[in-house]
Amino acid sequence: MKTDLLMNFTVDKETKKVHVEREFAAPVARVWAAWTQKELLDQWWAPKPWKARSKELDFREGGHWLYAMVGPEGEEHWARMDYKSIEPQKSFSALDFFCDETGKPSDFLPGSGWLTSFNAEGDHTVVSIVLTFNELSDLEKHLEMGFKEGFTMGLENLDELLESQQ
Repeated sequence: MKTDLLMNFTVDKETKKVHVEREFAAPVARVWAAWTQKELLDQWWAPKPWKARSKELDFREGGHWLYAMVGPEGEEHWARMDYKSIEPQKSFSALDFFCDETGKPSDFLPGSGWLTSFNAEGDHTVVSIVLTFNELSDLEKHLEMGFKEGFTMGLENLDELLESQQ
């Protein structure tokens, strides 16, 4: 990973939000594609040695992404992202939650709202993500499960993918 790229991860327990700001050495169009096309998402979303495997991706307002995080022993943890609003190559908002393989929400842990924004900084892109939780305990459970570490690893995978596309 290029260590000179911006990476901020801030937890605001008062507002029940996590803020992630991450710079990528690629133009917005390529970074946007990596967040919105299943063939690309599957290559970077999961922290190694896990893999992401998309079952369905309908990237449009009212659409969803249904995917499994597949572990090295073949274990699967399913999740779904329901897209609420999309402004192409600028931002999208969604609700992300754990589910079963059909997309039915799990009682395991409540989901979170995501607002993901893409901003050009010269030939680089800064992605700003705000995750919003209904309860502080939900935010804390996500952190206890290793969200910061796992998401950071996934973003590093995205660095590698973008570099390989050059």
